[in-house]
Amino acid sequence: MAFILDEINKRAKQDPAAFIRECDAEYDAKIRHAADLIEKHREISPVVLMSGPSGSGKTTTSKKLEEELLRRGIKTRALAMDSYFRTVDDNSPKTKDGELDLESPKCVDMELLTEHFHRLARGEAIEVPKYIFAEQRRAAVPSDRIKLGKNDIVIAEGIHALNDELTQANPEALKLYISARSNVEAGGAVCFKGTWMRLVRRVVRDKLFRGASPEYTLSIWANVRRGEKHNISPFKDKADWKFDSSFPYEVCVMKSVAQKLFANIPESCERCDELRSIAPAFDLFETIDPKLLLPDSLLTEFLGGGKYKY
Repeated sequence: MAFILDEINKRAKQDPAAFIRECDAEYDAKIRHAADLIEKHREISPVVLMSGPSGSGKTTTSKKLEEELLRRGIKTRALAMDSYFRTVDDNSPKTKDGELDLESPKCVDMELLTEHFHRLARGEAIEVPKYIFAEQRRAAVPSDRIKLGKNDIVIAEGIHALNDELTQANPEALKLYISARSNVEAGGAVCFKGTWMRLVRRVVRDKLFRGASPEYTLSIWANVRRGEKHNISPFKDKADWKFDSSFPYEVCVMKSVAQKLFANIPESCERCDELRSIAPAFDLFETIDPKLLLPDSLLTEFLGGGKYKY
């Protein structure tokens, strides 16, 4: 699916608030459909695996699913796969340049995850590991204790959630995939890629909330994309349901914050010419004030100011 630039700009000028509400309502319909699938499937397995590449909005989508399921009397426990990272040592996976490859599924303790899924399905309690990212090691004490009740489900969210190693060991789990997949077209040609939307989200979030400069995020993007193509995209068709987390109004909202962050692309960045084409592409779009976003908008995961805590 592609969004049409002329239609986006028309709606952005006429009534931007209504434009946002309409698009968000369409996404909420996707949430309800996924909740339907989870509700029907929970008698088979209480485990839901949610995967997607960086900047897809997995965390907010999980929170929205949790709210929808709670309205149906189903309690959700979230399980971040990042908690199951292995302590970094000499056996940790490396990139071709010899750097630690944090995009590799080998960084995740799949065996412990599978054991925990099986114990949860049997009604047993688990102790979720705690990972100290600043020290790249697993803590001696757990981060949480989880036990599922009769109507409870657990959503395990992470970029490797649909990896064969995990899904083959947990064949009954329901599988969801999420990514910003829609391009924007003008005159039949792509003027803003779906992958650019994810990069914009990540650059803005990293700058606002993670203390990372745009230069740093842009410098690692090519490696992130290689990791996605090798470790995430090959498994997306295993999903029982796919979310497209792109929004037609998105570039209009993000441009007021993002455009200046893309103003200076380092020569050292891989695919430098493509990255430099993003900043001027913002000029094609009308501007929408981010203050018009609804409190539960997925974009607040990257811009802040929403109802959810991250």
